[in-house]
Amino acid sequence: MPSLFDPIQLGAVEAPNRVLMAPLTRGRATREHVPTPIMADYYAQRASAGLIISEATGISREGLGWPYAPGLWTDEQTEAWKPVTQAVQGAGGRIFAQLWHMGRIVHPDFLDGARPVSSSATTAPGKAHTYDGKQPYAEARPLDVAEIPRLLDDYERATRNAIAAGFDGVQLHAANGYLIDQFLRDGANQRTDDYGGGVENRIRLLREVVERIASVAGADRTAVRFSPNGDTQGVIDSDPESVFVPAARALDEIGIAFLELREPGPDGTFGSTTQPKVSPAIREVFGRPLVLNQDFRAADAQAVLGAGIADAVAFGRTFLANPDLPERFRRGAELNPDDMPTWYARGPEGYVDYPTLEGAAA
Repeated sequence: MPSLFDPIQLGAVEAPNRVLMAPLTRGRATREHVPTPIMADYYAQRASAGLIISEATGISREGLGWPYAPGLWTDEQTEAWKPVTQAVQGAGGRIFAQLWHMGRIVHPDFLDGARPVSSSATTAPGKAHTYDGKQPYAEARPLDVAEIPRLLDDYERATRNAIAAGFDGVQLHAANGYLIDQFLRDGANQRTDDYGGGVENRIRLLREVVERIASVAGADRTAVRFSPNGDTQGVIDSDPESVFVPAARALDEIGIAFLELREPGPDGTFGSTTQPKVSPAIREVFGRPLVLNQDFRAADAQAVLGAGIADAVAFGRTFLANPDLPERFRRGAELNPDDMPTWYARGPEGYVDYPTLEGAAA
């Protein structure tokens, strides 16, 4: 039976343990979406993870609508990521860049007043985080078929920049109600062309994007994240298994390094759903490493590994507050609580000042 502390091969990356760091938006880049030096400290502190998946990182100005989030579409952004990857690898770690296009979640304020793009002319519920506070989302315009080659080029450029910046690989953000998810799930995709309607059409963009990313990074350095069940930012599917099982099968055929699933349950801490988990059905068709992310603690994570439900587990807020999380799990040590008010703050507080076990003892 594998344990959390056993090594695992994730495509081309040999991870020393199965405690992965999930992507966590933190808002410490500049207003031009350029990474800052403090980000190198933050990620290097967490280099004991089997693999770090970076915070969601924009592939283009069109696709990034979160204040002070980093990007990977300019030379300046790419150069500023280099000290981050070097710091992680210098501390013995490995790091993937998560590639992000937010689709309809981008507020027009980030686009000089232009409408965001999505699969269809829909509007996300709630309000967007902007530099001027929270504002209602705007109705998106459907991405024209003629624009898809340009979108694929954006993903390719961001992938090339990620590799140039020293990342060990990339993960496509296809979850949480963002652009790819807006194409996958029928609650947002109302198209009647080759990218809408039937399941094969709805997974078409996913397949094309992953193939383009893999053509640059290599399939063995390409990963994908799904959130198949439940409502996320207004995106839901009426029959998740019918779309995510074929999608996972397509990714298996491409040969990606691993697939990560964010699956809230009926009593999930952040989001809950009565829709059943799709991971058991995905497990049947996806023969490569499967990573789960669902508010796990150490015992729960070990249980899913022992039962063969997953091959590794990604931890989010627990890694945010515990830079030495694998060692804390190994010792059965108490965990630091995370401080929600500082999640998206601009400075070091709640970012690089969480104590390690050694630091607390000293």
